[in-house]
Amino acid sequence: QRKMGTDSRFVNGLVLDHGGRHPDMPKVLNNCHIMTCNVTFEYEKTEVQSGFFYSNAEEREKLVESERKWLDERCRQVVDFKRSVCKEGESFVMINQKGIDPLSLDIFAKEGILCLRRAKRRNMERLTLACGGSPIHSVEDLDASQLGYCGKVSEVSLGDDKFTFVEECKHPKSCTLLLQGPNVHTIDQIKDAVRDGLRAVKNAVEDRALVPGAGAFELAAAMNLRENVAKVTKGRPKLGVEAYAEALLVIPKTLAENSGFDVQDCILNLTDAREDSGGSLAVGLDCTTGDPMIPADEGVWDNVRVKRQCLHLSTVLASQLLLVDEVMRAGKQMGRVPEGAE
Repeated sequence: QRKMGTDSRFVNGLVLDHGGRHPDMPKVLNNCHIMTCNVTFEYEKTEVQSGFFYSNAEEREKLVESERKWLDERCRQVVDFKRSVCKEGESFVMINQKGIDPLSLDIFAKEGILCLRRAKRRNMERLTLACGGSPIHSVEDLDASQLGYCGKVSEVSLGDDKFTFVEECKHPKSCTLLLQGPNVHTIDQIKDAVRDGLRAVKNAVEDRALVPGAGAFELAAAMNLRENVAKVTKGRPKLGVEAYAEALLVIPKTLAENSGFDVQDCILNLTDAREDSGGSLAVGLDCTTGDPMIPADEGVWDNVRVKRQCLHLSTVLASQLLLVDEVMRAGKQMGRVPEGAE
């Protein structure tokens, strides 16, 4: 928040919603090796009910020292691994799903390692997709092939929160859209717009086809029903064809009404433009001027599956409503005595 909506941008990598937990850790690193791990660097409680008993202060000091020695050994293995893989001008970043105690953080900070602890699971999964590498579950068998890579890692403060930007990934399969705005409402609106746009692109790629928008499809379908289908249909079904054609025109009518234009004039103008072209051009409504336009020239398109689903659902719902009417009518007539019967 507290930013303009135009500050939103695409990040070729990830934005993690947490930062480093040590004041001496570097804020910006370049040419980074990324180590994603799920290893604890703090004291852990035993899985079963247990306890340690000591009789004097010396025994307690030995207990604390042995625990600290176990953690220091783990930290030393990571530091040695960092020194072996990092060449001149390269950095090392460790992102851990479990905890890291303050003394271990101090060891890593002195070595110039940026550490993030208690990272969220979804961020860990996306991190390997963005930077490469694989999750590490033990510090015993560390290998350089398990590390990912990115060009830049930086810690940024946005408002009261800290974020870590993992950018300039070589072949990212997971990226981030950083949405910013002056308030929650604006951010929600941008989020909905981005989600709708991404889904529209996804549908277009999967369908491998598009249909002209701006009400052009509905107008063409309605005119085809009236001019071709209705003429060859006999009896009462002809009324249904005409009603269906009229219902299709709801889309261009709604576009005209929402744009502040006269609905009837717009529909007549669209129909005339379609007839003048001999039915060869898809004509839609320009919501800015209220005049007919060619959607393909203006870049206005609709998804095929959206139109297909609209036609299917509207037909099914209308059929179900008519079926309900028939059932209610039959129910009312069940208790009646036929005329002429005693």
